[in-house]
Amino acid sequence: QTVLQGIILLPLRAICITFILLLAWLSASIATCCQPGRGFLPLEGWRRRMIQTTLSSLTRVAYLVMGFQVKVRGKAVSQPEAPIFVAAPHSSFFDGIICALTGMPSIVSRAENLSTPVFGTILRSLQPVAVSRQDPDSRKNTVAEITRRALSRGQWPQV
Repeated sequence: QTVLQGIILLPLRAICITFILLLAWLSASIATCCQPGRGFLPLEGWRRRMIQTTLSSLTRVAYLVMGFQVKVRGKAVSQPEAPIFVAAPHSSFFDGIICALTGMPSIVSRAENLSTPVFGTILRSLQPVAVSRQDPDSRKNTVAEITRRALSRGQWPQV
């Protein structure tokens, strides 16, 4: 019986996750279409709200489809109280749960990730701080960009 459930559930989950991923890509594409500043200026208005609500909801649903039920204890602080949010060890796909629960903050990511099909578009919509591993000044530039965004008084999403 368990094998039969797996044979039925695995394709259904894969189809659902693919559909959710395509919806996330479509939402990210719409929100960043003709974006002024193209990543150098923060998303504002409907674009920012669309990313925060749509991608957060779709990410939560995707994890639910994968079989993860997340229960939150306590309350996350607001962006003005904590402009920098740190999640560790940031080495797995579980970091997406944290992003979804905190309203899709900007993240720090490898610059190479931005050119990945589908995922790159979704990642760009989160306005990440891109780190180039080939640039010797990348660490200094990343710290400066995080500081600039953290001191922007709410113009940028939580980093």
